[in-house]
Amino acid sequence: MTSRHAPLSHRFALAALALALATPALARTANADLSAENYTPSSSEHLVQATLWFQVSAEARALCIQSFALARLMLDQDLALKTKEKRAVVVDVDETVLDNSPYEARLVEKNINYPTGWRDWIDEASAIPIPGALEFLKYAHSKGVRVFYVTNRKEEEKEGTRKNLIAAGFPDVSNETLLMRVDPKSSSKEPRRMAIAKNHRISLLVGDNLNDFADVFEKKNIADRMAAVDKLQAEFGKRFIVIPNPMYGDWEAAVFNYDWKGTDAQRARQRRQALRLN
Repeated sequence: MTSRHAPLSHRFALAALALALATPALARTANADLSAENYTPSSSEHLVQATLWFQVSAEARALCIQSFALARLMLDQDLALKTKEKRAVVVDVDETVLDNSPYEARLVEKNINYPTGWRDWIDEASAIPIPGALEFLKYAHSKGVRVFYVTNRKEEEKEGTRKNLIAAGFPDVSNETLLMRVDPKSSSKEPRRMAIAKNHRISLLVGDNLNDFADVFEKKNIADRMAAVDKLQAEFGKRFIVIPNPMYGDWEAAVFNYDWKGTDAQRARQRRQALRLN
């Protein structure tokens, strides 16, 4: 994950009811009255359908497992190449190896917006692994491949992140391998990737956001992001492995032209304007 969502408008009321029914733990703690006559959409209502898909869709689970299965195949191909270089796999954390969808669901349930509660969620250290992530990274580690966790969580969030990764069973978690965002003026991961590349051959990069792979995607509009993907298409499925995340990301930021100052109504309008009708 590279960028976060901001508050948006009111959609998918029926999906909100489905979320409560499909996730018993959330439903048991719900305080909201979801009856049709009393239902009031949350300011984070836009997250309902995406979070619901991420949590209850077997297709989402299958896609993640498929992505990490492909990652293993590509890593094996790279390991077959003779080289004296030390190898590394670089992974993002949020929605790449750790599942934060319960936090997204809490935003909807409590009618709040990011970053409210984000630090508490991190310190809770209860995020579970994304399907396939733990098995793949354990495999890479067993082959002598260094695992680097490159996240845009802040430095003060490092301890909670470290605890969560270790509790979930992820390998090779240390101060050296867990690389947080330290520059408050830039979210780019390129300097950290370059630092890793000085001493390692980066066999694979895994992430849910294009900015997890290369700086060519940074701060680009929708058309330019698409064009950059087409230009680098040979890398996807080979060295770049993408994990699906419909909840937030720079794809969303591009819809808003990277301007998070708009109101819920303004963002709702921007979303609708971005829809393709043919």
